[in-house]
Amino acid sequence: MGKYKVVMSGKTWPNAYEKLAEHCDIQMWEGEGKIPQETLRDWLRDADGFFNIGHITVDEELLEAAPNLRVISQSGVGYDSVDVEACTKKGVPFSNTPGVLVEATADLTFGLLLSAARRIHEGYEKVKQGNWETVFGVDLFGKTLGIVGMGDIGSAVARRAKASGMNIVYHNRSRKHEAEKELDAVYLSFEELLHTADCIVCLVPLSNESKGMFGEEEFKAMKSSAYFVNAARGGLVNTEALYEALKNEEIAYAALDVTDPEPLPADHKLLQLSNVLVTPHIGSATYETRNRMADLAVQNLLLGLEKKPLVTCVNEEVNYK
Repeated sequence: MGKYKVVMSGKTWPNAYEKLAEHCDIQMWEGEGKIPQETLRDWLRDADGFFNIGHITVDEELLEAAPNLRVISQSGVGYDSVDVEACTKKGVPFSNTPGVLVEATADLTFGLLLSAARRIHEGYEKVKQGNWETVFGVDLFGKTLGIVGMGDIGSAVARRAKASGMNIVYHNRSRKHEAEKELDAVYLSFEELLHTADCIVCLVPLSNESKGMFGEEEFKAMKSSAYFVNAARGGLVNTEALYEALKNEEIAYAALDVTDPEPLPADHKLLQLSNVLVTPHIGSATYETRNRMADLAVQNLLLGLEKKPLVTCVNEEVNYK
């Protein structure tokens, strides 16, 4: 393998970086915040590969500025900031890192639900203040969990919920017969799920169709005792509608690993409510998982530079044969 020029929009893990550096000349953004699009376009003018870190916007304009680009590799699953159709038109394969973050994200998702239901975080805050007053939560055992988006992560969350004695209902674009058989999961329409579930977990990819799918009507359709968890993308939820639903006790609680906007400003009114728990988008944030994600992203990048088939290619129609 000869030396290729690769642009990185941010830092990655040491082992993955060293492997990439063996074969490539790397230009990496190390400044504060996201790399400016103008700088990125300039760097990509003679680049062979782009390692996309940090949800950088990839659109037709950026691709036009990179005539030599052979591959775009992303260390992450969600790609709502990437115009995949534009990549396909330019013949540039785009890869993400599905699979390797399933269990870590499922842990965090179910952890959010458990912490919210039992007020674990609230109890700790009281103890730090010397207050050992009992904090009352609710049981998960015997409750019905509604999973919206029964992909790999949804199925992994369902396994954890089943082990905790919960009943599983789900909504997905297509039926998941394996999940129905393995977990006794029951398929419902979106509307039926909203009315039925005691706890609702959102694990849907963000798209033009799914943006804002949880809004005023959806929260009003839920039980007033419902717990809502979003561990997918902030844009799936209308933040104002969620705030009103929590404030007016139309639902009981929300636990969020993702928000809109993101980051959520520290003085945002949502954070002033007592029935919300927010974590800083840490679904895949374990040392083991992030290293595996980086390794897979580098593997895809090196394969694409050599015009060999990527392991995980989103636009498979332009994957190398």
